[in-house]
Amino acid sequence: MNWPGTLLKGRPQRYDDLRFQRRHRSPHELWLVIVDASASTRRHRALSDGKGLLVQLFDDAYRQRARLALLTASGSVPHWQVQGLKASTGLRHWLDALGAGGGTPLLAALQEAGRWLRARRKRYPAEQQRVLVMTDGRLKEGLAPSPLDCPSLLIDIERGPIRLGRARQLAGQLGAEYRHIDQV
Repeated sequence: MNWPGTLLKGRPQRYDDLRFQRRHRSPHELWLVIVDASASTRRHRALSDGKGLLVQLFDDAYRQRARLALLTASGSVPHWQVQGLKASTGLRHWLDALGAGGGTPLLAALQEAGRWLRARRKRYPAEQQRVLVMTDGRLKEGLAPSPLDCPSLLIDIERGPIRLGRARQLAGQLGAEYRHIDQV
């Protein structure tokens, strides 16, 4: 209700005398988070530090009313945890149960994410999509991933005295901004 606009014309006598404000809705935001939970992320508490960052990210998404999609890359195939739901406090239970182990199907997860984002873009064309990839970059040599068609950030969680620096190369291949977890 636009009360100043209504009352400037005198006391409203009928419905047509009322003035309403138009609602301005900004398009929804979708944050796709891809977490590398392979066995190599157990070294030097890399995944534990990543979990701390994810808690903060989930809180920010909840406050900004963003939608979240979570894809875990561990074992032999990537697994969807959440697909485009509103951020909620229930994600902490999933995060507490998240453990590292198995191989690194990160390239398969990135391909799956690209397909899912394209399909979602067709369904919700006004939605603003963002991708966060959290990995130590320790992948087997193979195919180069194709860039994701939205703003992307790769968080390098590699720890330890010997760092291979593959996450920076992966960020370049994805066209993503690169940050080490110590810089975040």
